[in-house]
Amino acid sequence: MANSTELTGVADKTRQLLSDKGWARWTALILVALMMFFAYMFVDVMSPLQSLIENQRGWKPEAFGYYAGAEYILNVFGFLIIAGIILDKMGIRFTGTLSASVMVIGACIKLYAISDMFQGTAFDQWLGSWWTVMPGSAKLAAFGFMIFGCGCEMAGITVSKTLAKWFEGKEMALAMGLEMALARVGVFAIFSISPALAGWMGEPTVVIPVAFCTVLLLIGLICFIVFTFMDSRLDKELKAAKKTVSGDDTAEEEFKFSDVGKILSSKLFWIIALLCVLYYSAIFPFQRYATNMLQCNLQMTEQQAADIFRWFPIGAAALTPLLGLFLDYKGKGASMLILGAILMIGCHLVFALLLPVYPATWLAFTAIIVLGISFSLVPAALWPSVPKVMDKRYLGSAYSLIFWVQNIGLALFPILIGVVLEACNPGITDPMKRDYTVPMLLFASLGVLALIFGIWLRILDAKEHYGLESPNINSNKEDDTMASQGLEME
Repeated sequence: MANSTELTGVADKTRQLLSDKGWARWTALILVALMMFFAYMFVDVMSPLQSLIENQRGWKPEAFGYYAGAEYILNVFGFLIIAGIILDKMGIRFTGTLSASVMVIGACIKLYAISDMFQGTAFDQWLGSWWTVMPGSAKLAAFGFMIFGCGCEMAGITVSKTLAKWFEGKEMALAMGLEMALARVGVFAIFSISPALAGWMGEPTVVIPVAFCTVLLLIGLICFIVFTFMDSRLDKELKAAKKTVSGDDTAEEEFKFSDVGKILSSKLFWIIALLCVLYYSAIFPFQRYATNMLQCNLQMTEQQAADIFRWFPIGAAALTPLLGLFLDYKGKGASMLILGAILMIGCHLVFALLLPVYPATWLAFTAIIVLGISFSLVPAALWPSVPKVMDKRYLGSAYSLIFWVQNIGLALFPILIGVVLEACNPGITDPMKRDYTVPMLLFASLGVLALIFGIWLRILDAKEHYGLESPNINSNKEDDTMASQGLEME
Protein backbone atom coordinates (compact mmCIF):
# COMPACT_ATOMS: atom_id res chain seq x y z
CA MET A 1 0.00 0.00 0.00
CA ALA A 2 1.41 3.39 -0.96
CA ASN A 3 2.12 5.69 1.92
CA SER A 4 1.71 9.46 1.92
CA THR A 5 5.44 10.03 1.38
CA GLU A 6 5.31 8.14 -1.92
CA LEU A 7 2.07 9.89 -2.82
CA THR A 8 3.54 13.30 -2.13
CA GLY A 9 6.42 12.62 -4.50
CA VAL A 10 3.98 11.95 -7.34
CA ALA A 11 1.62 14.75 -6.41
CA ASP A 12 4.39 17.35 -6.25
CA LYS A 13 4.81 17.03 -10.01
CA THR A 14 1.34 18.52 -10.41
CA ARG A 15 0.25 20.10 -7.14
CA GLN A 16 0.78 19.73 -3.41
CA LEU A 17 -1.76 17.83 -1.35
CA LEU A 18 -3.67 19.71 1.32
CA SER A 19 -2.20 17.43 4.01
CA ASP A 20 1.29 18.34 2.83
CA LYS A 21 0.68 21.97 3.76
CA GLY A 22 1.65 22.57 7.37
CA TRP A 23 -1.06 25.15 8.08
CA ALA A 24 -3.76 22.82 6.74
CA ARG A 25 -2.91 19.67 8.65
CA TRP A 26 -2.35 21.58 11.90
CA THR A 27 -5.65 23.40 11.41
CA ALA A 28 -7.31 20.02 10.90
CA LEU A 29 -5.70 18.83 14.11
CA ILE A 30 -7.02 21.83 16.05
CA LEU A 31 -10.58 21.38 14.77
CA VAL A 32 -10.85 17.69 15.66
CA ALA A 33 -8.90 18.12 18.91
CA LEU A 34 -11.31 20.82 20.09
CA MET A 35 -14.16 18.35 19.76
CA MET A 36 -12.32 15.93 22.07
CA PHE A 37 -11.28 18.76 24.40
CA PHE A 38 -14.92 19.62 25.04
CA ALA A 39 -15.85 15.92 25.28
CA TYR A 40 -13.27 15.31 28.01
CA MET A 41 -14.56 18.31 29.90
CA PHE A 42 -18.05 16.84 29.87
CA VAL A 43 -16.81 13.38 30.94
CA ASP A 44 -15.43 14.71 34.23
CA VAL A 45 -17.71 17.67 34.86
CA MET A 46 -19.31 15.92 37.86
CA SER A 47 -16.17 14.19 39.17
CA PRO A 48 -15.22 17.07 41.52
CA LEU A 49 -18.87 17.33 42.64
CA GLN A 50 -19.39 13.85 44.10
CA SER A 51 -20.22 15.06 47.60
CA LEU A 52 -22.46 17.84 46.22
CA ILE A 53 -24.54 15.47 44.09
CA GLU A 54 -24.75 13.12 47.07
CA ASN A 55 -26.12 15.87 49.31
CA GLN A 56 -28.44 17.43 46.71
CA ARG A 57 -29.82 14.40 44.89
CA GLY A 58 -29.16 11.55 47.31
CA TRP A 59 -26.62 9.69 45.16
CA LYS A 60 -24.66 7.33 47.40
CA PRO A 61 -21.17 6.11 46.34
CA GLU A 62 -22.66 2.98 44.78
CA ALA A 63 -25.11 5.06 42.72
CA PHE A 64 -22.29 7.39 41.68
CA GLY A 65 -20.25 4.35 40.63
CA TYR A 66 -23.08 3.00 38.48
CA TYR A 67 -23.52 6.43 36.93
CA ALA A 68 -19.77 6.71 36.17
CA GLY A 69 -19.67 3.24 34.62
CA ALA A 70 -22.75 3.89 32.48
CA GLU A 71 -20.68 5.92 30.02
CA TYR A 72 -19.21 2.70 28.65
CA ILE A 73 -22.10 0.21 28.95
CA LEU A 74 -23.44 0.30 25.37
CA ASN A 75 -19.88 0.34 24.01
CA VAL A 76 -19.13 -2.84 25.97
CA PHE A 77 -22.17 -4.55 24.49
CA GLY A 78 -20.99 -4.13 20.95
CA PHE A 79 -21.61 -0.54 19.92
CA LEU A 80 -17.90 0.24 19.60
CA ILE A 81 -17.41 -2.69 17.23
CA ILE A 82 -20.26 -1.35 15.13
CA ALA A 83 -18.72 2.13 15.34
CA GLY A 84 -15.43 0.85 13.93
CA ILE A 85 -17.20 -0.83 11.03
CA ILE A 86 -19.18 2.37 10.38
CA LEU A 87 -15.91 4.31 10.36
CA ASP A 88 -14.21 1.96 7.90
CA LYS A 89 -17.28 1.70 5.66
CA MET A 90 -18.73 5.23 5.82
CA GLY A 91 -15.60 7.26 6.39
CA ILE A 92 -14.23 9.92 8.69
CA ARG A 93 -16.61 12.75 7.85
CA PHE A 94 -19.87 10.85 8.35
CA THR A 95 -18.70 9.06 11.50
CA GLY A 96 -17.25 12.15 13.16
CA THR A 97 -20.38 14.23 12.55
CA LEU A 98 -22.56 11.41 13.84
CA SER A 99 -20.46 10.91 16.96
CA ALA A 100 -20.45 14.62 17.85
CA SER A 101 -24.23 14.78 17.39
CA VAL A 102 -24.76 11.75 19.63
CA MET A 103 -22.62 13.37 22.34
CA VAL A 104 -24.83 16.47 22.30
CA ILE A 105 -28.02 14.38 22.56
CA GLY A 106 -26.68 12.36 25.50
CA ALA A 107 -25.50 15.53 27.26
CA CYS A 108 -28.96 17.10 26.97
CA ILE A 109 -30.58 14.03 28.54
CA LYS A 110 -28.13 14.10 31.44
CA LEU A 111 -28.63 17.83 31.91
CA TYR A 112 -32.39 17.35 32.15
CA ALA A 113 -31.97 14.46 34.61
CA ILE A 114 -30.07 16.54 37.17
CA SER A 115 -32.10 19.72 36.65
CA ASP A 116 -34.80 20.99 38.99
CA MET A 117 -37.31 20.56 36.14
CA PHE A 118 -37.00 16.78 36.41
CA GLN A 119 -37.04 16.50 40.20
CA GLY A 120 -40.37 15.37 41.61
CA THR A 121 -42.00 14.64 38.25
CA ALA A 122 -44.04 11.49 37.73
CA PHE A 123 -41.22 10.10 35.60
CA ASP A 124 -38.72 10.80 38.38
CA GLN A 125 -40.93 9.07 40.94
CA TRP A 126 -41.44 6.05 38.69
CA LEU A 127 -37.72 5.72 38.00
CA GLY A 128 -36.96 5.95 41.70
CA SER A 129 -39.57 3.35 42.66
CA TRP A 130 -37.55 0.33 41.42
CA TRP A 131 -33.96 -0.67 42.07
CA THR A 132 -33.66 1.92 44.80
CA VAL A 133 -29.84 1.77 44.85
CA MET A 134 -30.07 4.56 42.26
CA PRO A 135 -32.47 7.51 42.58
CA GLY A 136 -34.53 8.43 39.52
CA SER A 137 -32.22 11.31 38.66
CA ALA A 138 -29.19 8.99 38.76
CA LYS A 139 -30.88 6.46 36.46
CA LEU A 140 -31.80 9.05 33.81
CA ALA A 141 -28.41 10.79 34.11
CA ALA A 142 -26.73 7.41 33.65
CA PHE A 143 -28.84 6.79 30.53
CA GLY A 144 -27.82 10.16 29.07
CA PHE A 145 -24.19 9.48 30.00
CA MET A 146 -24.49 6.12 28.25
CA ILE A 147 -25.67 7.81 25.03
CA PHE A 148 -22.91 10.41 25.35
CA GLY A 149 -20.36 7.63 25.87
CA CYS A 150 -21.30 6.02 22.56
CA GLY A 151 -20.61 9.27 20.75
CA CYS A 152 -17.44 10.01 22.74
CA GLU A 153 -15.77 6.66 22.05
CA MET A 154 -16.85 6.75 18.40
CA ALA A 155 -15.31 10.22 18.19
CA GLY A 156 -12.11 8.93 19.78
CA ILE A 157 -11.51 6.26 17.14
CA THR A 158 -12.51 8.70 14.39
CA VAL A 159 -9.94 11.24 15.56
CA SER A 160 -7.25 8.53 15.77
CA LYS A 161 -7.90 7.47 12.18
CA THR A 162 -8.14 11.11 11.08
CA LEU A 163 -4.69 11.93 12.43
CA ALA A 164 -3.24 8.72 10.98
CA LYS A 165 -4.57 9.87 7.59
CA TRP A 166 -3.54 13.54 7.73
CA PHE A 167 -0.12 12.97 9.36
CA GLU A 168 0.99 9.72 7.73
CA GLY A 169 4.72 9.91 7.06
CA LYS A 170 4.89 13.17 8.99
CA GLU A 171 4.60 14.14 12.67
CA MET A 172 2.01 11.50 13.55
CA ALA A 173 3.04 10.81 17.15
CA LEU A 174 3.45 14.53 17.81
CA ALA A 175 -0.02 15.20 16.38
CA MET A 176 -1.58 12.44 18.45
CA GLY A 177 0.33 13.67 21.47
CA LEU A 178 -0.94 17.22 21.00
CA GLU A 179 -4.51 15.98 20.59
CA MET A 180 -4.23 13.98 23.79
CA ALA A 181 -2.57 16.92 25.53
CA LEU A 182 -5.46 19.20 24.66
CA ALA A 183 -7.88 16.58 25.97
CA ARG A 184 -5.90 16.43 29.24
CA VAL A 185 -6.09 20.22 29.49
CA GLY A 186 -9.86 19.75 29.26
CA VAL A 187 -9.73 17.61 32.40
CA PHE A 188 -7.58 20.24 34.13
CA ALA A 189 -9.98 22.97 33.08
CA ILE A 190 -13.10 21.23 34.32
CA PHE A 191 -11.57 20.27 37.66
CA SER A 192 -10.59 23.94 38.00
CA ILE A 193 -13.90 25.53 37.04
CA SER A 194 -16.57 22.94 37.83
CA PRO A 195 -16.70 23.63 41.61
CA ALA A 196 -16.56 27.38 40.90
CA LEU A 197 -19.37 27.16 38.34
CA ALA A 198 -21.42 25.10 40.78
CA GLY A 199 -21.45 27.99 43.25
CA TRP A 200 -21.63 30.74 40.64
CA MET A 201 -25.27 31.67 41.35
CA GLY A 202 -24.93 31.51 45.13
CA GLU A 203 -26.54 28.23 46.20
CA PRO A 204 -24.26 25.40 44.90
CA THR A 205 -25.79 23.33 42.10
CA VAL A 206 -24.50 20.71 39.65
CA VAL A 207 -26.76 22.06 36.89
CA ILE A 208 -24.65 25.05 35.82
CA PRO A 209 -21.38 23.12 35.17
CA VAL A 210 -23.22 20.43 33.18
CA ALA A 211 -25.13 23.05 31.15
CA PHE A 212 -21.88 24.90 30.41
CA CYS A 213 -20.20 21.75 29.10
CA THR A 214 -23.26 20.83 27.03
CA VAL A 215 -22.94 24.13 25.16
CA LEU A 216 -19.25 23.41 24.57
CA LEU A 217 -20.14 20.04 23.01
CA LEU A 218 -22.35 21.86 20.52
CA ILE A 219 -19.39 24.10 19.63
CA GLY A 220 -17.30 20.94 19.18
CA LEU A 221 -19.85 19.61 16.68
CA ILE A 222 -19.56 22.84 14.69
CA CYS A 223 -15.74 22.54 14.69
CA PHE A 224 -15.89 19.05 13.22
CA ILE A 225 -18.37 20.11 10.54
CA VAL A 226 -15.88 22.79 9.48
CA PHE A 227 -13.18 20.11 9.31
CA THR A 228 -15.31 17.94 6.99
CA PHE A 229 -14.95 20.55 4.23
CA MET A 230 -11.16 20.32 4.49
CA ASP A 231 -11.24 16.51 4.49
CA SER A 232 -13.52 16.45 1.45
CA ARG A 233 -11.04 18.62 -0.46
CA LEU A 234 -8.15 16.34 0.54
CA ASP A 235 -9.98 13.26 -0.75
CA LYS A 236 -10.61 14.97 -4.08
CA GLU A 237 -6.89 15.69 -4.35
CA LEU A 238 -6.04 12.09 -3.49
CA LYS A 239 -8.34 10.84 -6.22
CA ALA A 240 -6.77 13.25 -8.67
CA ALA A 241 -3.32 11.95 -7.74
CA LYS A 242 -4.60 8.41 -8.49
CA LYS A 243 -2.92 6.96 -5.43
CA THR A 244 -4.25 4.81 -2.60
CA VAL A 245 -4.09 6.23 0.92
CA SER A 246 -5.86 5.55 4.16
CA GLY A 247 -9.11 7.43 3.65
CA ASP A 248 -12.85 7.28 3.13
CA ASP A 249 -13.00 5.97 -0.41
CA THR A 250 -10.26 3.37 -0.10
CA ALA A 251 -11.66 2.14 3.20
CA GLU A 252 -15.06 1.61 1.59
CA GLU A 253 -13.56 -0.33 -1.31
CA GLU A 254 -11.08 -2.48 0.64
CA PHE A 255 -12.59 -3.16 4.06
CA LYS A 256 -14.28 -6.55 4.55
CA PHE A 257 -16.29 -7.75 7.54
CA SER A 258 -13.99 -10.77 7.73
CA ASP A 259 -11.18 -8.38 8.68
CA VAL A 260 -12.71 -8.09 12.16
CA GLY A 261 -11.99 -11.79 12.65
CA LYS A 262 -8.39 -11.29 11.58
CA ILE A 263 -7.95 -8.56 14.17
CA LEU A 264 -9.51 -10.61 16.96
CA SER A 265 -7.31 -13.60 16.14
CA SER A 266 -4.17 -11.49 16.49
CA LYS A 267 -2.09 -12.13 19.61
CA LEU A 268 -0.38 -8.75 19.36
CA PHE A 269 -3.77 -7.06 19.21
CA TRP A 270 -4.84 -8.73 22.46
CA ILE A 271 -1.61 -7.82 24.25
CA ILE A 272 -2.04 -4.16 23.28
CA ALA A 273 -5.77 -4.20 24.09
CA LEU A 274 -5.30 -5.81 27.52
CA LEU A 275 -2.45 -3.47 28.38
CA CYS A 276 -4.72 -0.61 27.38
CA VAL A 277 -7.73 -1.74 29.44
CA LEU A 278 -5.64 -2.45 32.54
CA TYR A 279 -3.83 0.88 32.41
CA TYR A 280 -6.82 3.07 31.60
CA SER A 281 -8.99 1.29 34.19
CA ALA A 282 -6.52 2.51 36.81
CA ILE A 283 -6.72 6.09 35.52
CA PHE A 284 -10.20 7.16 34.40
CA PRO A 285 -12.21 5.47 37.21
CA PHE A 286 -9.65 6.91 39.63
CA GLN A 287 -10.46 10.40 38.33
CA ARG A 288 -14.08 9.92 39.41
CA TYR A 289 -13.09 9.29 43.02
CA ALA A 290 -9.82 11.22 43.36
CA THR A 291 -11.36 14.43 44.68
CA ASN A 292 -13.28 12.67 47.45
CA MET A 293 -10.25 10.49 48.25
CA LEU A 294 -8.14 13.61 48.80
CA GLN A 295 -10.92 15.18 50.85
CA CYS A 296 -11.04 12.15 53.15
CA ASN A 297 -7.28 11.80 53.57
CA LEU A 298 -6.40 15.49 53.84
CA GLN A 299 -9.61 16.77 55.44
CA MET A 300 -10.08 19.62 53.01
CA THR A 301 -12.94 21.13 51.04
CA GLU A 302 -14.14 19.89 47.67
CA GLN A 303 -12.65 22.96 45.98
CA GLN A 304 -9.25 22.50 47.66
CA ALA A 305 -9.13 18.81 46.70
CA ALA A 306 -10.12 19.59 43.11
CA ASP A 307 -7.44 22.29 42.97
CA ILE A 308 -4.81 19.65 43.82
CA PHE A 309 -6.07 16.96 41.47
CA ARG A 310 -6.53 19.32 38.53
CA TRP A 311 -2.73 19.27 38.09
CA PHE A 312 -2.81 15.56 37.22
CA PRO A 313 -3.72 16.09 33.54
CA ILE A 314 -1.37 19.07 33.23
CA GLY A 315 1.67 16.83 33.67
CA ALA A 316 0.32 14.65 30.89
CA ALA A 317 -0.58 17.63 28.71
CA ALA A 318 2.87 19.17 29.02
CA LEU A 319 4.86 16.01 28.33
CA THR A 320 2.71 14.07 25.84
CA PRO A 321 3.55 16.23 22.79
CA LEU A 322 7.26 16.17 23.68
CA LEU A 323 7.15 12.41 24.06
CA GLY A 324 5.33 12.19 20.73
CA LEU A 325 8.12 14.19 19.12
CA PHE A 326 10.66 11.85 20.73
CA LEU A 327 8.76 8.84 19.37
CA ASP A 328 8.68 10.34 15.88
CA TYR A 329 12.45 10.75 15.76
CA LYS A 330 13.89 8.28 18.29
CA GLY A 331 11.26 5.60 19.00
CA LYS A 332 11.34 3.50 22.22
CA GLY A 333 7.55 3.18 22.40
CA ALA A 334 7.43 -0.22 24.13
CA SER A 335 9.93 0.91 26.76
CA MET A 336 7.81 3.96 27.50
CA LEU A 337 4.80 1.74 28.15
CA ILE A 338 6.76 -0.17 30.80
CA LEU A 339 8.01 2.97 32.52
CA GLY A 340 4.51 4.46 32.58
CA ALA A 341 3.09 1.38 34.30
CA ILE A 342 5.85 1.42 36.95
CA LEU A 343 5.18 5.07 37.79
CA MET A 344 1.44 4.45 38.04
CA ILE A 345 1.91 1.55 40.48
CA GLY A 346 4.05 3.71 42.73
CA CYS A 347 1.52 6.56 42.78
CA HIS A 348 -1.46 4.37 43.69
CA LEU A 349 0.57 2.73 46.47
CA VAL A 350 1.27 6.21 47.86
CA PHE A 351 -2.47 6.96 47.86
CA ALA A 352 -3.25 3.59 49.46
CA LEU A 353 -0.54 3.26 52.10
CA LEU A 354 1.34 6.52 52.70
CA LEU A 355 -1.22 9.30 52.41
CA PRO A 356 -3.61 7.91 55.10
CA VAL A 357 -0.81 7.77 57.72
CA TYR A 358 1.08 10.84 56.51
CA PRO A 359 -1.61 13.25 55.23
CA ALA A 360 0.69 15.86 53.72
CA THR A 361 -0.51 18.07 50.90
CA TRP A 362 2.94 18.08 49.27
CA LEU A 363 2.94 14.25 49.17
CA ALA A 364 -0.47 14.16 47.49
CA PHE A 365 0.55 16.87 45.03
CA THR A 366 3.80 15.06 44.15
CA ALA A 367 1.99 11.76 43.57
CA ILE A 368 -0.57 13.52 41.36
CA ILE A 369 2.16 15.10 39.22
CA VAL A 370 4.05 11.79 38.84
CA LEU A 371 0.79 10.07 37.89
CA GLY A 372 0.37 12.74 35.22
CA ILE A 373 3.83 11.90 33.89
CA SER A 374 2.81 8.25 33.75
CA PHE A 375 -0.34 9.25 31.88
CA SER A 376 1.81 11.03 29.30
CA LEU A 377 4.13 8.08 28.71
CA VAL A 378 1.54 5.37 28.05
CA PRO A 379 -0.97 7.07 25.70
CA ALA A 380 1.83 8.85 23.81
CA ALA A 381 3.43 5.49 23.03
CA LEU A 382 0.30 3.33 22.72
CA TRP A 383 -1.87 4.97 20.07
CA PRO A 384 0.83 5.77 17.44
CA SER A 385 1.97 2.13 17.74
CA VAL A 386 -1.32 0.71 16.47
CA PRO A 387 -0.80 1.77 12.81
CA LYS A 388 2.56 -0.05 12.93
CA VAL A 389 0.98 -3.43 13.59
CA MET A 390 -2.44 -3.13 11.91
CA ASP A 391 -3.22 -2.90 8.19
CA LYS A 392 -4.50 0.54 7.18
CA ARG A 393 -7.69 -0.74 5.55
CA TYR A 394 -9.12 -1.78 8.91
CA LEU A 395 -7.32 0.68 11.15
CA GLY A 396 -10.65 2.15 12.28
CA SER A 397 -11.91 -1.29 13.30
CA ALA A 398 -8.64 -2.04 15.09
CA TYR A 399 -8.91 1.16 17.11
CA SER A 400 -12.58 0.47 17.84
CA LEU A 401 -11.88 -3.06 19.08
CA ILE A 402 -9.11 -1.79 21.37
CA PHE A 403 -11.49 0.87 22.66
CA TRP A 404 -14.15 -1.84 23.09
CA VAL A 405 -11.90 -3.94 25.31
CA GLN A 406 -10.89 -0.77 27.15
CA ASN A 407 -14.53 0.16 27.70
CA ILE A 408 -15.23 -3.15 29.42
CA GLY A 409 -12.83 -2.18 32.18
CA LEU A 410 -13.98 1.43 32.22
CA ALA A 411 -17.60 0.31 32.62
CA LEU A 412 -17.02 -2.28 35.33
CA PHE A 413 -14.31 -0.71 37.45
CA PRO A 414 -16.15 2.44 38.60
CA ILE A 415 -19.00 0.17 39.69
CA LEU A 416 -16.58 -2.17 41.48
CA ILE A 417 -14.89 0.75 43.24
CA GLY A 418 -18.26 2.11 44.36
CA VAL A 419 -19.32 -1.26 45.76
CA VAL A 420 -15.95 -1.84 47.48
CA LEU A 421 -15.94 1.69 48.89
CA GLU A 422 -19.30 1.13 50.55
CA ALA A 423 -18.30 -2.34 51.77
CA CYS A 424 -15.12 -0.95 53.36
CA ASN A 425 -17.03 1.85 55.09
CA PRO A 426 -20.10 0.19 56.66
CA GLY A 427 -22.42 2.61 58.37
CA ILE A 428 -20.40 5.68 57.38
CA THR A 429 -22.65 8.35 55.89
CA ASP A 430 -20.26 11.30 56.10
CA PRO A 431 -18.57 11.63 52.65
CA MET A 432 -15.52 13.14 54.38
CA LYS A 433 -14.74 10.09 56.53
CA ARG A 434 -14.31 7.23 54.05
CA ASP A 435 -11.35 4.86 53.96
CA TYR A 436 -9.96 4.57 50.40
CA THR A 437 -7.13 2.09 51.16
CA VAL A 438 -8.62 -0.98 49.45
CA PRO A 439 -9.85 0.89 46.33
CA MET A 440 -6.39 2.41 45.85
CA LEU A 441 -4.77 -1.03 46.22
CA LEU A 442 -7.12 -2.31 43.51
CA PHE A 443 -5.92 0.45 41.20
CA ALA A 444 -2.28 -0.46 41.98
CA SER A 445 -2.95 -4.13 41.16
CA LEU A 446 -4.18 -3.12 37.71
CA GLY A 447 -0.88 -1.32 37.21
CA VAL A 448 1.04 -4.50 38.07
CA LEU A 449 -0.90 -6.46 35.44
CA ALA A 450 -0.36 -3.67 32.88
CA LEU A 451 3.38 -3.82 33.60
CA ILE A 452 3.42 -7.56 32.87
CA PHE A 453 1.77 -7.04 29.48
CA GLY A 454 4.13 -4.14 28.72
CA ILE A 455 7.16 -6.35 29.35
CA TRP A 456 5.64 -9.10 27.21
CA LEU A 457 5.07 -6.63 24.37
CA ARG A 458 8.67 -5.39 24.63
CA ILE A 459 10.01 -8.96 24.46
CA LEU A 460 7.88 -9.77 21.39
CA ASP A 461 8.99 -6.58 19.66
CA ALA A 462 12.65 -7.43 20.27
CA LYS A 463 12.08 -10.92 18.88
CA GLU A 464 9.78 -10.20 15.91
CA HIS A 465 10.86 -6.61 15.07
CA TYR A 466 7.40 -5.04 14.80
CA GLY A 467 8.96 -1.59 14.94
CA LEU A 468 7.47 -0.50 18.26
CA GLU A 469 10.91 0.70 19.39
CA SER A 470 11.61 2.34 16.02
CA PRO A 471 11.00 6.01 15.17
CA ASN A 472 7.86 6.93 13.19
CA ILE A 473 9.49 9.28 10.69
CA ASN A 474 11.52 7.73 7.84
CA SER A 475 10.35 4.22 8.67
CA ASN A 476 6.99 4.09 6.92
CA LYS A 477 7.86 1.45 4.33
CA GLU A 478 9.20 -0.70 7.11
CA ASP A 479 6.06 -0.16 9.17
CA ASP A 480 3.74 -1.15 6.29
CA THR A 481 5.53 -4.52 6.13
CA MET A 482 5.52 -4.91 9.91
CA ALA A 483 1.80 -4.19 10.10
CA SER A 484 1.02 -7.09 7.82
CA GLN A 485 3.40 -9.35 9.76
CA GLY A 486 1.97 -8.25 13.10
CA LEU A 487 -1.41 -9.82 12.38
CA GLU A 488 0.11 -13.26 12.11
CA MET A 489 1.40 -13.09 15.68
CA GLU A 490 2.67 -16.51 16.48
